[in-house]
Amino acid sequence: MLAQAGRRLRSLGAAFAVLWAVPLVLFLLVAPHQPSLPMAPLWPMPGAAVAGTGLALSLLLLVVTPRLGRRSEVQLFLGSAFLVVTALLFGLMEYWVPAFDRTPATFIGVAILAVSAILPNTAGRTLAVGLLAATMAPLAVILSQLRAVRVEATWFQYFVVFLPNYLCALLAVIPAQIIRQLGQQVRKAREVGSYRLEEMLGKGGMGEVYKASHQLLARPAAVKLIRPEVLGAAEPGRALVIRERFSREAKATASLRSPHTISLYDFGVAQDGTYFFVMELLDGLDLESLVERFGPVPPGRAVHLLVQACESLEEAHQLGLIHRDVKPSNIFACRMGLAVDFVKVLDFGLVAQQGESKAPDARLTAPDHTAGTPAYMAPEAILGQGPLDHRADIYALGCVAYWLVTGHLVFEAPTALEQLVHHAHTVPVPPSRRSELPIPPAFDQVILDCLAKHPAERPQSAGELARRLRATLPEEESWTEARAQLWWQRHRPESARPAPIACDLRLATTLIEGWIPPDDPAVPEAPPTHAVTR
Repeated sequence: MLAQAGRRLRSLGAAFAVLWAVPLVLFLLVAPHQPSLPMAPLWPMPGAAVAGTGLALSLLLLVVTPRLGRRSEVQLFLGSAFLVVTALLFGLMEYWVPAFDRTPATFIGVAILAVSAILPNTAGRTLAVGLLAATMAPLAVILSQLRAVRVEATWFQYFVVFLPNYLCALLAVIPAQIIRQLGQQVRKAREVGSYRLEEMLGKGGMGEVYKASHQLLARPAAVKLIRPEVLGAAEPGRALVIRERFSREAKATASLRSPHTISLYDFGVAQDGTYFFVMELLDGLDLESLVERFGPVPPGRAVHLLVQACESLEEAHQLGLIHRDVKPSNIFACRMGLAVDFVKVLDFGLVAQQGESKAPDARLTAPDHTAGTPAYMAPEAILGQGPLDHRADIYALGCVAYWLVTGHLVFEAPTALEQLVHHAHTVPVPPSRRSELPIPPAFDQVILDCLAKHPAERPQSAGELARRLRATLPEEESWTEARAQLWWQRHRPESARPAPIACDLRLATTLIEGWIPPDDPAVPEAPPTHAVTR
């Protein structure tokens, strides 16, 4: 709430500017020509002067507040001072000619309640400032007496006239306390583990990803979570699927140490039952977005990116883990320190143990849903030909390579079902025949070898694939650090990135959709062209 004090203070200034502008117009345009109006005795003094002063102070508040930045305590003091001065101006208007035979409109009381509801403050400070503002009414009467205005009133009349303002000062503590408690609840609701949630990066049907920072280290991170109310609203079987996939992804990611695998900082269940895990926040874009925005990449750059992805997958495979959802949107090219085009592999939500049969996996994909993305699924995964092994990831990485150099899916079809059939039975067209860029024959052949229908005909490990990829290009066509830096300076300059958020929204969407089973029927339709089904 304190962080919003500046915005609230500007709202206060705008509201009172309008409030003072109305009587100022009346005093200047109406009062001189209507001597019978009740407001006529206030023309020209103090009406126009007081209303003009109030308008000037309100506009000054609008101008000064943005210059205070995030100094919330100064903003609260400024708001309190503004209330007291405004109460004095209202008092001068109401008691310029005191009339205690009737109860005047308590504008001071309204101002006290309005400010306490707009600006967050402690109960004690709200009460103190409110009482001081209420005292401006007696002060205005004293000023009238000093001007030799005769005031005839009993102590009871004083009591009746001034009491409403003091009651408003007491009542103002209630909204101030409620607002403060709500602010504390919001702050606690935005704390997960040791991290404080900031703005939302993305939202799916059942989960959210936030930019966050560590409360002590101020380290930026991406927090992925599912709320307990979401799990409670889901069917029991579906809730189990979500929890199991969430837990499996966290444990698999935590077991990997490759610099090309996204780092996991924390994982657990918050006090309110929210499942969460905390990952490093990346600055860059995924390979799907890279091709969609800038077109197919040169073979040298494709090799550079794919080799890094191989390093991540090779470690996972040696630990007996299969990613099962390798696709361009799960491979992120980013800045990492001084390096650019540094690859991070994301989303191990469908990870499986080497040799695990299809039956156990079905628990983690939700009933009647296919495990993986149709545009990148290996034939043996589609046909259910025995236990899967790491060579299914090699096939998917071949599909990623195909996308990088052509800008097309290996098989484009109107529905996901047709796409799956093509992957199972159709021989792919060589990427060199679908690309506008010249593709060396050796690189062309490596991609086709990855797309072989039988696992035994593919490269037998990610490490082997990386070695073959490096050997496909002559030295002069390799993607150097200088070329990478030049590309990033042209297309993703540091001055253009929204510091400190530095995270492509596609990452947030990927993080969500990668671990939440879809609500659609068994196999969703694939987009027609150039779009990757997720």
